[in-house]
Amino acid sequence: MYNPSLKQHYQDLYHSSINQIKSEGCSVDHVINDPNDDRNGITLLARPSETVKTNVQQFLESLKAIEPEQYYYPNSDLHMTIMSIISCYSGFSMEQINTHDYIDLIKTAIRSLPSFKIYFKGISASPSSIIICGYPENDALHQMRGNLRAHFRNSELEQSIDKRYTLKTAHATVVRFQKPLVDQQTYLNMLDEFTTHDFGSFTVNEIELVFNDWYQKTDKVQQLATFNL
Repeated sequence: MYNPSLKQHYQDLYHSSINQIKSEGCSVDHVINDPNDDRNGITLLARPSETVKTNVQQFLESLKAIEPEQYYYPNSDLHMTIMSIISCYSGFSMEQINTHDYIDLIKTAIRSLPSFKIYFKGISASPSSIIICGYPENDALHQMRGNLRAHFRNSELEQSIDKRYTLKTAHATVVRFQKPLVDQQTYLNMLDEFTTHDFGSFTVNEIELVFNDWYQKTDKVQQLATFNL
């Protein structure tokens, strides 16, 4: 069920990030609540089940009790990125693209692909965030991403797939640091308690194409289409 190389990737990321936080402090995002932040993009994503969301929020409540001033994702914003089609950049707007072209291409790319299950187990981190580790039950997600890459590569549509990094994981970002940690050691101790925690599983049988800001805040997200698998 749990791809060994993916598990190792999450573990390596966790240890290197925690060590960096211990030595240099967390990396603080200063623009989370900046009303002038105009970075927008287009993303293909999946939403966890309500049960999984509830389990995630219980974890976040444990962290909030220690560091209430950090940015914790509400249920409405929790997501797993399938593919960042146009990575968020300053000034991007819907007027720059023909949405129907994107919808038609994605329909073609994912046609006949099956639904698949994602297992959320354990956490990892970056110097600026905490993530839930996701594990696909088979190679359906990998195949979907491969199809999308191939179709967009052969089109003339604006896209920035893999420009920042090649997405290989199935994680969900749930915390971003917006202030230095006040009680760093207690917070890191709590994180350690959840490194193998089982958050449950959910079946991805519907994916969404959305226009979004950097943080996928629900009041800024505009759903463009849904696709059934």
